[in-house]
Amino acid sequence: MRAGTGCAANSEAGVGRVREEVWRESWHQTVAMVRVCGEGDFEVIWRVIEDGSRAYERVIPADRWTEPYMSREKLRCEIEDGVEFWGIEAAGELVAVMGVQAVLDVTLIRHAYVRTEMQGRGFGGELLRHLRTLSERPFLIGTWADATWAIRFYERHGFQVVGHAEKERLLRLYWKVPARQIETSVVLADARWRGRAVADGSQADSSSLET
Repeated sequence: MRAGTGCAANSEAGVGRVREEVWRESWHQTVAMVRVCGEGDFEVIWRVIEDGSRAYERVIPADRWTEPYMSREKLRCEIEDGVEFWGIEAAGELVAVMGVQAVLDVTLIRHAYVRTEMQGRGFGGELLRHLRTLSERPFLIGTWADATWAIRFYERHGFQVVGHAEKERLLRLYWKVPARQIETSVVLADARWRGRAVADGSQADSSSLET
């Protein structure tokens, strides 16, 4: 957020609110909907992931970047392993995708991507809000530690980064990722998970969450 003082800051904030309100009104007037993706969407899901993932290039550790970022074979394996993709369709085109995966006693948010030219328009937030209505289980999200914009996005939606030891425990318990990815990732947890952790005493101390 850009710092400002006095009337200038208030003016900029006001303009920002107006722009957001105009955009939201415009968005709701377009032919846009959240929908579950099917087998026929496989190729377009892959293309959205490949396009949206460009935001990570030269940001995440070089040894974690691949071309393509996610192969079609890897995407197929993820779907077969239980990741259900949802998307936002605007004007007949899938512009954002996000997966949910039930694992043991939690629901994971997986592979969240928005087409590059559609980023910053609220599609990711709209999709995340919808997916969180699909389950009463706690939600966990894993992302790259260097992807600070992604972390801020999830924090705006009520998630908090867990501590280092808890991150490693959760990634080993709920995800199937290599050691190097565990090292270079963070996990964010929603209020349900945090409340349950405190209630059962398993992670009740203040060191379990980053502040």
